[in-house]
Amino acid sequence: MKTSYFALAVIGMGPFALGATAQAADGAGSAASGNVAVYGVLDAGIVAERGCAANCAGSKVSGGVASGSRLGLQGREALGNDVSAIFTLEAGVQNDTGQSEDGRLFGRQAYVGLDSRLGALTLGRQYNLQYLALTDVADPFKGGMAGSAGNLAGYSVKRYDNTVKYVSPALRGVSASAIYSFGESPYSSANNRAYGATLGYSAGAVNVSVSHQRKNNFILASGTLPAIDMSARNTLIAANIDLKVATAFAAVGVNKGYGSSPWDPNNAYSSLALSMSSSDSRDTLLGVSVPVGGFKLLASWVRKDDRDLANRDASQLAVGLTYSLSKRSDFYASYAKIHNKNGARYTVGNASDAGRGDAAFNMGFRHGF
Repeated sequence: MKTSYFALAVIGMGPFALGATAQAADGAGSAASGNVAVYGVLDAGIVAERGCAANCAGSKVSGGVASGSRLGLQGREALGNDVSAIFTLEAGVQNDTGQSEDGRLFGRQAYVGLDSRLGALTLGRQYNLQYLALTDVADPFKGGMAGSAGNLAGYSVKRYDNTVKYVSPALRGVSASAIYSFGESPYSSANNRAYGATLGYSAGAVNVSVSHQRKNNFILASGTLPAIDMSARNTLIAANIDLKVATAFAAVGVNKGYGSSPWDPNNAYSSLALSMSSSDSRDTLLGVSVPVGGFKLLASWVRKDDRDLANRDASQLAVGLTYSLSKRSDFYASYAKIHNKNGARYTVGNASDAGRGDAAFNMGFRHGF
């Protein structure tokens, strides 16, 4: 077995890019035909929350604040004719307690497939394409720390089970991806089904992505609770441009359906007190990342424009920084504040936690191997 040290190769650019880490893993796995790469990230920080409705610890140690802590295996075997078998098994780790993430063994990624000059086809548990566009292209915080754009910007879930995914090769900077997740419901083939596609362009300093994702999520009645349709339709246009002295980020999104925007019925507000997720909203994101020596300064503004009658708008302002100690280790700090209107209850989370308050500060350390 071959151990590969790669995970923080992108750390000089700031918080771990979700896709960049995965691509680094791909490179490690393909370094020698038939080898298996072992990789991981351990991230722990202090999180201080304010503006909680109830049951708020105030301050705590959390794992996976800037990047979800993980331990992964990834491999590639050359089959001939430029075709390779590929696989990834990636376990989420709550390194503040030693528990597995969400009670799953390989809950972050678990897939197998084929890769060739015609593209890659994989089957298993994989990322939502629209979520990847949000974190990889639009968000200067890359979906982590208090400044995560996912605190407000709409998407259904991060990952789908039972998924078939195709990623095309890049042609003059243009690439495409498509995903289909089987609902596997005994009641209807359409129940819990998800599908989507992304068209991307990357050349020189410019990155642009257009993504659309749909998720059917009809929750059956249980006891005294009525049936509810938490389906989602999310469309996102995301872009960033590297200006050398800074990288500018921007995105606009359209979200339809009660499952299309952040809504956590398990948070401190409780499912009865917490206002329902918006069923019709528009998202706007503006951000910047500025390198200054070993530091990277981060800032973003995200607005949720609720088009429902309740008009539960919200906006988030966030600032942060990272300091690179090496290619594989860095310190980070971030602060974000959400301004909720008309009973909206959006919370400031991070890469691994939805959060419980409308303001949070995090400070921590991250190491990749």
